[in-house]
Amino acid sequence: MEKLHPVMFLKRTFPVNCYLVEEENELTLIDAALPYSAKKIVRAAKEIGKPITKVILTHVHGDHVGSLDHVKELLPNVTVYISKRDAKLLAGNRTLESDEPQTPIRGGVPKGINTKPDVLIEEGDQIGSLKAISTPGHTPGSMSFLDTRTNAMIVGDAFQIRGGIAVAGQMRWTFPFPAIATWNKELALESARKIEAYKPSCLAVGHGKPLKNPLNQIRHAIKNAEKNIQRID
Repeated sequence: MEKLHPVMFLKRTFPVNCYLVEEENELTLIDAALPYSAKKIVRAAKEIGKPITKVILTHVHGDHVGSLDHVKELLPNVTVYISKRDAKLLAGNRTLESDEPQTPIRGGVPKGINTKPDVLIEEGDQIGSLKAISTPGHTPGSMSFLDTRTNAMIVGDAFQIRGGIAVAGQMRWTFPFPAIATWNKELALESARKIEAYKPSCLAVGHGKPLKNPLNQIRHAIKNAEKNIQRID
């Protein structure tokens, strides 16, 4: 957590997180949270004392890109990054690719986002200290980001922690929204295994407090997801 600064909203009701990743002279914002979140994000950066120069999006649901346009208005020189696949969703195109599972895309994909991404990212791309890791499932182009200095991983909604740790698509009735908004459970499980293989020192998610030393909990969540998917099959 030394280089990772959560910015949290609606902690008691519908917790939504975005993150400021601290580099030597600048900050990278991962996700843009809710539509009214921009001012608090900018204030958090001022408290750290470094400028936000990059915005990276894990995926395009409204609670992760909600304030993107406002952030861009306040910080017009930031560079915006998103996966090549989810850039299509950001532009309003919900059409599935021919090689993708033809399960419907779920969750709130906002319409009318004016900000255009500057850089389309793929597996293995390096953005400052962050390595881009393709983790589809919650959306077709969901990405996670590994801090190569600390091995902390910011995973968007590939896992949830609020309501109990779970792989994307696995229902937690005390906080069901990430499961309801998941596109493909099988791909989400594959991505969870991929995240496990990195043995992250910290699991930073979109919903719930970041979890330090999370490997045992990650493995437990994966086993539960495997059982649930086998039961459905």
